[in-house]
Amino acid sequence: MEIYQLKTFVSVAREGSITRASEKLNLSQPAVSAHIKAIEETLGLHVFERTARGMVLTAEGARLLIKAEATLSVHQDLMAEASRIKGAVTGKLRIGAGDVSNAESVGRLLTRLAQRCPEVEVELQHGFGQDVVNGIKEGTLDAGIFNRAHSDDPSLMHVEMSHFGVFLAVPKGSGFTPGKPDWDRLSQMQWICPPSNTCCGRTAEQLFETHQIQSKRVIRIDRESVTRTLVAGGVGVGLLHSDTAWEAEANGEVDLIFQTPTRVRVLFAHLASRHNDPLLKIARELAQEDAGEAALPDWL
Repeated sequence: MEIYQLKTFVSVAREGSITRASEKLNLSQPAVSAHIKAIEETLGLHVFERTARGMVLTAEGARLLIKAEATLSVHQDLMAEASRIKGAVTGKLRIGAGDVSNAESVGRLLTRLAQRCPEVEVELQHGFGQDVVNGIKEGTLDAGIFNRAHSDDPSLMHVEMSHFGVFLAVPKGSGFTPGKPDWDRLSQMQWICPPSNTCCGRTAEQLFETHQIQSKRVIRIDRESVTRTLVAGGVGVGLLHSDTAWEAEANGEVDLIFQTPTRVRVLFAHLASRHNDPLLKIARELAQEDAGEAALPDWL
């Protein structure tokens, strides 16, 4: 059993809700659910009852919570002592988080930073990907985590933490054959697309050019959650990131009919000129440790 799973267990127990725990931990709700499932499978015990009021500890879970909290306390003491022995790193690290698909990467990095550098104050700022890049360049952010599908910026040093694909989603029951989209029919439908300076926006433009789609019925939306809702509601077709797409399909909201060639990377980055900054070096190393852990499986 991993320390991060224990942290998830304790957070769900305290919050009484997977939704609130995911917000606290900066993880996706499926990730939090997976951590709880892994704990229950490892222990062979049900630690929560799923009720209309939320997540309620079982009698066994309540007994284990005491031990879990004690274990986390000891772990924190161990990491703090190790930092004191080797010379604690202190200071403040301002990290920007763009509209990244894989929120679990952000959560794991912040967890590792707290373990490795308990005396460092971390400030997380949410925003759009380009806002994060601009913040790094302007000095209002020390580092950032954002999506990038096109060429790299030479002024930034980066680590690829994970990657994901982009899928074309249509309303459930639209009658399309997965893997063989009818582009003529799609060109007559309304498209829900983000601006062209985003990974999905560029992907949509590439699809329009490749398949000679000249649809004038385009709604510009810059939030994937809104795109998902509109597609599920039958308003039109849109592009979704892998994890969102699979979840929406599993919930019966949409049909996935095409995986685009786009490969989007989730990057941790900071100014290349600050490559020797001690705190950024540690954060970069921790981001490198995360690389590959959140890799997603292929589809079709």
